[in-house]
Amino acid sequence: MLWLDLVAWFFGGACLANAVPHVVSGMMGRPFQSPFARPPGKGLSSSTVNVVWGSANIVIGYGLIWHVGAFTFAEVSDAAALGAGALLIALFSARHFGRFHGGTMSERQ
Repeated sequence: MLWLDLVAWFFGGACLANAVPHVVSGMMGRPFQSPFARPPGKGLSSSTVNVVWGSANIVIGYGLIWHVGAFTFAEVSDAAALGAGALLIALFSARHFGRFHGGTMSERQ
C-alpha cells in the first residue's frame, strides 16, 4: 500500500461527509452555504445548487475510495484514513457553519 492511497482515501472520506449536509439541505428545499455562493462559504446557494454540489462530492469521494489503490474496510489503516477525513471535515463544518446557524455555544451569551 502506498501512502498516497491513504491520502486519497482521507480526501474521499472528507468528500463523502461533505456531501451529506448539501444533499440533505437541498432535498429539504433549504438554501445552504456552498463554494458557489457569494461570498463563498458564507452566502447561501439554492437547494438545487446544493444537491448538484453534494452529488459531485459523492462522485469524487467514490472515485477516490474505490478507484485508487485497493481499499477495504477490513484493513484498519484504510478505514482509519477514510474515517479521519470524514471526522475532520465534520468538525471543521461544525465550527464553521455553527457560527451561522447557532451551533457554536461558546459564542453565545
